[in-house]
Parts: sequence; structure tokens; C-alpha cells
Amino acid sequence: MSTTPILDTGPEGPVRLPDCRRVAEEIADEDLISLLPRQDLVRALAEKGLSGAQELLRTQADSSEDLARRIAALRERFRRQASRQVSHIADGYRRREEDLATFRTRQRDLLRSEIERLRASLGRIGQLSAPALAADPSLLEAVQQALLLPSETLREAFRPPRTTLWDRIRAFFRRLLAAIRRLLGRRDRAGPAPRRSAAEGRPLTLGVLSDMGRTLSPDTAAELFSSLTPAQMAALQEASRERLQGTSKSLSEKERDVEADFQRRQRALRQEREAAEERARQTLERESREAVSQKLTSELRERGYVQPRGSELAVTYSLVEKFARLVLEEEARALPEGLRLSLRGAASTGLYEKTRLREPDEVARLDIPSSLLASRLRGSRHILEEASYVFREVRSESLHAVLLLDVSGSMAEDEKLSAAKKALLALYTAIRRRYPDAVVDIATFDNEVRVRDLVELWEASPGAFTNTGAALQVAFDLLRSSRASRKELYLVTDGLPECYTDSQGVVRSGNLAKAMESALRSAQELRTVSPLETTLVLLKSQNPAYETAAREIAQVLHGTVVITDPGRLAFQLLLRFTGSSVVEKRPPAETASPPAGGIPSWAPGPARNARERRRERRARGRATPG
Repeated sequence: MSTTPILDTGPEGPVRLPDCRRVAEEIADEDLISLLPRQDLVRALAEKGLSGAQELLRTQADSSEDLARRIAALRERFRRQASRQVSHIADGYRRREEDLATFRTRQRDLLRSEIERLRASLGRIGQLSAPALAADPSLLEAVQQALLLPSETLREAFRPPRTTLWDRIRAFFRRLLAAIRRLLGRRDRAGPAPRRSAAEGRPLTLGVLSDMGRTLSPDTAAELFSSLTPAQMAALQEASRERLQGTSKSLSEKERDVEADFQRRQRALRQEREAAEERARQTLERESREAVSQKLTSELRERGYVQPRGSELAVTYSLVEKFARLVLEEEARALPEGLRLSLRGAASTGLYEKTRLREPDEVARLDIPSSLLASRLRGSRHILEEASYVFREVRSESLHAVLLLDVSGSMAEDEKLSAAKKALLALYTAIRRRYPDAVVDIATFDNEVRVRDLVELWEASPGAFTNTGAALQVAFDLLRSSRASRKELYLVTDGLPECYTDSQGVVRSGNLAKAMESALRSAQELRTVSPLETTLVLLKSQNPAYETAAREIAQVLHGTVVITDPGRLAFQLLLRFTGSSVVEKRPPAETASPPAGGIPSWAPGPARNARERRRERRARGRATPG
């Protein structure tokens, strides 16, 4: 029994409504990403791209029944679409075959009808007369062709004489006189005989008609037939019969040609249909196999995780931001509880003033004694809103941070570059979380310095040499005009300066002394930016000269050197940002190469005040854990 509802519409009869249960099946939830762990998906996309997301999908499908069921349903739907597509192609070619057969039938019927009409005309050749020509267009056309076109029976042996205007006038009057006699019902048999040709003895009328190219009308035919001899009449009948038979034969040949053309086109159409169906099956089978991948890619694009870039798909800024937050959460777990809490909101300056209440949210900072006293002075036993006092922060601290990352060729070793990029992503997120209005500039440097956004930072690849001087110069250009109350510089590298940019803007390499001199000159210029806190992070190396160079640059900047492994880089950066700085113990004096003046290269520069001198003394006696 059908469950489809029926709507009674009156005299026109019932109307059966569509079954909506199929619609519910078609709009079933087939989303794949919603069943994937969000953090795992973000990590897989950021680290491995689209192939990582596909690998995660395959892994999760093995352990999730819901995901496996959706993948199976998706593939089955693609198979149904493939079968419908192939059927649609077959229906299209079937309609074309039907149209071709209909055209063949119509052409064949027209040709056969014309052949039958010509055969009937052949039967009337023996009674050739003017009324017969008027009743049978085919017979009239055959006689006209026999008279006006060259032929062996009427035209080869007879060439009509050249006619003049006087001959035409005389012929006109003869035709006029013959017409008058027909009207009067009598005929002048004793009249002058028409001129004859010397060759065949045929009347001049035939020559006149052929030469003038006139069409044959019933009146002209009657005049012509009356002037023909029995032999000429027999010749005309024979010629007309030949033309009718020739026309009939050509129509029969055309009918055979139509049938042959139909067979050829039908075979070609069938071959084309088979090839199209095979191509459609192969294409849709391939798409069916790739259905899951296409669905995943479509969902990733809809959610803004990937976007086209040229001929490929690349991660978006939004995805890199999510990945940066994920890295920060993972790295922050190693921080002490107090430091983790300090990363959750905007930092406070700690400077407050006592002033009148302005907004209800300020009640949490209410100065109860002062508010109660002011209310009592107004004669109230309760605290009045208009007499309340709160502690309001005088100003909010602003921050401008510059993150410099060394992307020279040596950073590709031991996954140093990947760890450094993750660490800077975590630091960037920590800065923006604590200071939502902070300005954070990111730059990478090898031979040249490039200011980048998060996506460009994450996609940065190793380059050539290390141009530390140019990087510090870019940091100076970014910070010198900043109005932030707090300015910070973080530089991550794994070696010493290897190249420099000369006064003409050309990058020079191969002279480590000049490269170091350029870096120190840029550091001295950068130190004029105030206030500035500098952290130079050196990834551990077996070469003591790298640590010596890092400390020398940090001394000029009055900054801090942190020496650590790539795996601890993010942790150390977050420690420095939250204010819990611990510095590494300096190397022995004999490992440092003193400058020409005899002063150790790691010796501190002249401190401007007692606070800086105390900080330098503490820095020389404390160590940073790796």
C-alpha cells in the first residue's frame, strides 16, 4: 500500500504528491571534516599540507564507524551519479539516431513519391498533347528539356539559322494568326508552309524556341505540336521519355545514396556513442575513486583552511593563526602556572589613580573606605553611586615587537628552521593575546631581509648566507618611529654573520670580519632606540666562535643571549616574553677571541646607570638551562 499522500482537487481528480522521504536521504549530512579532530586537522594541514589532511582522514576512517559510513555513502552517491551520467549520454545519442532515422525515412518517401510520379508521366508520353502537359508538370518539364537542351535526337543534326528582328516579328504575327484561327474554329491548311532546315526538314519553331530559351506553355505546345511532322513528334516523345527515365534513374540512385549515407552515419554515430560512454565511465570511475579527496578539498576551501594559489592549493592566514595558537598552547604547558596565566589577557601597567566611578564594570575596583566616607558626608548610610571612588588604570601599555629569523642554508640542518618557525608562531600568538593592539613585525634574513606575514613565515625556505647586519638595520627602521611604550626585539639564529651589504647595496660574502663589523655597526645604531629589550637566541653549535659573535652583538645591544636547543626554543622565547629571563653562563675567557684593543669581546659596554650595571653583573653570574 502506497504511503504517498493524495490531494483531492475536485472534478479534475486526485493529485499524487511526491514522496519526500527521498529528499531527506539526499540532504543527509555528509560532512567529513566535522568528524575529524580539529587540532589534528590543523596540525596536519600546516605541517604536511593537503596530503597530511588526506592521511589523517584515512587514519580516522579506520577507527571511526561514522566517518567510514559517510565515506562509503559518498562513494556510492558518486557511483549513482556516474551511472546516471552514462545513461544521459546514451539517451542523447539515442535521440540523435532516432532523428537520423526520421530524416532518412522522410527523404526516402519523398524520392519514392517522385519516382512514382515520373513513372506515371512515362505512361502519358504516348498521348503527348497540350492538355497532358498542363496536367502533368513532370511531363511538361521533360518536353521542355527535350526542346531546349541539346540532345542526340533533336539538336545534334539541326542547328537553327540566325534569326533577325524581322524574323521574330514575322513569327509573332504567325502565332497571332494561328491563335485567331483557333478562336474562329477553323484552320488554314493551305497557308504558307514554315521554313524548313536543309538537314532534317524540321520546322523553324523548334529552332526559335531553343535559341530564345523560352519556357514551354500549353499554348506554345499546342502551336508546336500542330507544326510537327509525325517523325518529329515521335522523336520528341522519345526524347521526353529518355529524360523522364534519366530523372527516374537519378532519383533511384539518390535513394540508394541516401540509404548508404544513413548506414554510414548510423555506424559512425554508434561508434561515437560507444566511445563517449566509455570515456564517461572512465572519467566518472576516476572521480568516484577521488570523490573523498575532492570532498575533503571542497570542505577545506569552504572553511577557509586552504585557497588556490596559482595551480596549487596553499594554506590560508586563518589556518596558520589556528596552528600558531595550537603551538602556543602546547608550549605553554611547560611554563609555570603563574606565567601561563599571564598569557591569557592584556597585561597591566600597575599604575592606577583614584577617581570617580564612571562605568558599572569598575565596581570591582571600588575604593570602599573613600566611597563610604563620601556617601556619609552626603547624609546617606549606604554607598551612593555618584559618590563612589574606584582605582582606574592611568594608562595602558603598548608594545611593538620585531621578530627576526635566520633562514640561511645552515638552518635546514637538524630541523632547526621548522622548530624556529613554530617558536616564532607561538611567540607571535602570545604577544597578540596579551597585547591585542600590539604591533608585531616579522622578518626573515639570509643574504637579504624580507618582511613577512604569518603564512610567508611558515612557508619560508632556507637560503644562502647570514646577513645579520642588514636584519638589524631593518629592525632599526621598523622601531625608530614607533610610539609604543614597550619595544622588544627577538633574533633567532644558528651562526655568526657571514655576509654584509656594502654602501652600494650589494651583498658581499667571504669576509667574516667585515660581516661582523657591519652587524656591530647596525647593532650600535639600533641601540639608540629606547626603550628596547633585545633577546638574541642562538641555537647550540659545536663552534665556540658562534657564541662569541652572538654575545658580542648582544653586548652592543645591551640585550640578553639565550643559547638553547631547537626543541627548547619556543619555551625559552615564552620565558623571555613573560619576564622570567634566565641567561646562559658565559664561556671561559680563553675561548673568546679578544679584539685588537685587548678587551674581551664579551665584555659589557659602559652602563648608563646603576640599574644597568647591576643587571650586567647578575647576567655574568647566572646560566640559562638548555
